[in-house]
Amino acid sequence: MTHFNVDCLITGAGMAGLTAARILQAQGLNVVVLDKGRGIGGRMATRWTDNDAGGRARYDHGAQFFTARDAAFQTQVDDWLARGLAKEWARGFSGASGQPQHDGHPRYSAVNGMNSLARDLARDLAVTTNARVDSISPQEQGWRVRRAQGDHHTAASILLTPPVEQSLALLDAGATTLADDTRAALERISYDPCMALLVELDAPSRLPEPGAVQLRGEPLGQPLVWIGDNHRKGISPDAFTVTVHAGPEFTRAHWDAPHEIIAQRLLQAANDWLRVPVKRWYVHRWRYSQPVVTHPDACLFTTQPAPLAFAGDAFGSSRLEGAFLSGRAAAHLLLNR
Repeated sequence: MTHFNVDCLITGAGMAGLTAARILQAQGLNVVVLDKGRGIGGRMATRWTDNDAGGRARYDHGAQFFTARDAAFQTQVDDWLARGLAKEWARGFSGASGQPQHDGHPRYSAVNGMNSLARDLARDLAVTTNARVDSISPQEQGWRVRRAQGDHHTAASILLTPPVEQSLALLDAGATTLADDTRAALERISYDPCMALLVELDAPSRLPEPGAVQLRGEPLGQPLVWIGDNHRKGISPDAFTVTVHAGPEFTRAHWDAPHEIIAQRLLQAANDWLRVPVKRWYVHRWRYSQPVVTHPDACLFTTQPAPLAFAGDAFGSSRLEGAFLSGRAAAHLLLNR
């Protein structure tokens, strides 16, 4: 059995976890990041497959773009822009009518897919993937984190960035007791799910400029909330790929449905915007896609029973910028305490 002693252990290598890790490590702390997935990034997810022409078909299948309204996040975005990792995609998207709905505020995309930004944040960090945590329990001088592989870490402090339900399950497995008000605040947080359909087309899509539509979704009987053209966005130059996101009601109703049924219904709903033959498709389920009840603060921090912080896009403002600001806030609290 292997023992690792660290100043801070972070679960989840998404935007919040990686942002916090960079700040803590820059201040001289020994930081380890664990992620149960095969790769990093969380919903900063880009999938690729080989296509018939010998190239690659790429899809952003989680977060599609990001905005920057806070000065701290704008500084990070400006760095990505300067290094050619990100670009401005549009200043608004078309709606159901097909007419552009510009508001003058930039929407940014990653030049090589959203996951490339996660990989940039992870550079020089100690990140371990395929690292499933079984339990987190308090011990003298901090925490004990047991992994499914039988190894364990000891850490002076912990930062949990997965969906809150999953974080609480890890603490429960370690018989960790939180204060009643802390537990209640965390249990109030909730998320909507999302079904993503990744489609490779035989020809360019007919999506209006700038290559995406944002739809009102299910209140109008429309199961879709987003259709985005990855080829026109620039991340899939070798293939005509499109990402389709279903709304939460459709997703809940079809969560256990066969992939063929899901694809058939979503392709039918998207047909007016695609209108070209489909070569292949893939279905991906996001159980915790969009926070709908969030915590009012950028993170939640407690010292009982030991230094512990919760962060992610369910804290403060949601989406990618919110996750960045949450990870940043958690890092500074951990440093100050």
